Amino acid sequence: MSWLYEPDGSGHDLDETDVRVRPNPKGNKPRTKIRPQHESAPVGMVLGVDLGRYRVLLNDGGRMVDATLAKELRKAGPVVGDIVALAGDTSETVGALARVVRIEPRKTLLRRSADDSDVVERVIVANADQMVIVVAIANPEPRTRLIDRYVAAAFDAGLRPILCITKTDLANPDEFISHFAGLDIPVILNRSDAPSLPALRSVLNGHTSVVVGHSGVGKSTMVNALVPGALLATGHVNAVTGRGRHTSTAVRAIALDGEIGATGWIIDTPGVRSFGLGHVKFENLIRSFEDLYKVIQECPRGCTHLAGAPDCGLDEAVEAGSLGVHGAARVDSLRRLMASLSDKSEY
Repeated sequence: MSWLYEPDGSGHDLDETDVRVRPNPKGNKPRTKIRPQHESAPVGMVLGVDLGRYRVLLNDGGRMVDATLAKELRKAGPVVGDIVALAGDTSETVGALARVVRIEPRKTLLRRSADDSDVVERVIVANADQMVIVVAIANPEPRTRLIDRYVAAAFDAGLRPILCITKTDLANPDEFISHFAGLDIPVILNRSDAPSLPALRSVLNGHTSVVVGHSGVGKSTMVNALVPGALLATGHVNAVTGRGRHTSTAVRAIALDGEIGATGWIIDTPGVRSFGLGHVKFENLIRSFEDLYKVIQECPRGCTHLAGAPDCGLDEAVEAGSLGVHGAARVDSLRRLMASLSDKSEY
């Protein structure tokens, strides 16, 4: 036992029992890392994200509520299309704010990176099952290699790609469409003055479709035609630069409920001029070129499929003309993407 002697001369001996233990000033219990599971929490779909606030449509009764993130989710929060569980105030009272406490397992996840070498990926939408690639046949001019990137991203994410060509009243799209003749992709043609609404609804009905495309190609015009109540801003293409203006500034899910009874979701995204594939698996990139993948399967073991590879079936197919008039361009596009992702190759 430890003894202390009082300097005041009293001769009183002190030990550990004389030390006063200071109580917890707040009277709180020690914090625990165990968090509630919120098994019975209401769930809903994230329709939009704005300045850290999540607009959620609840499955129970279709109520629309605003929510913020629970602390444990702040490092990896939900995106548009996610199904989330909420706690707190889930009423429709003005100013009420619930908390997102859980993200349900995702069926699909569409991502992109800043460029092909960037390992940091940006999540765009969750749980979509289709990708509608919108491209204008003119003003601005279409870019086949950008579409190849979209198709590769869709394949990697498990989405069904759909090609929608707008402004077909300005130019004939047949030559452009022939670039993708070997792909099993639905193609929908739209005029600037009369979108093909029945054809669009036939492929969108019953699905969650994310709409992507270059700025100024007419995505917002198409969505407004499908859902007049969406009221998305529409822009124009600069006559000098040939570039479109960003009219959609954030990802947004819009219910497809028309007078003819169509149901589904359209997820509108801001226009982009590039789409990095740094996250895409090398094998999925090759498979997304399904017209060329059939040839690649016959290549010799160990073939890299790049330019100069000995006895590569792609070169033989181009020389034989079996890939069609655009075969050489298709092979070149694939090889460019393969080269940019060569560090991911397992071949």
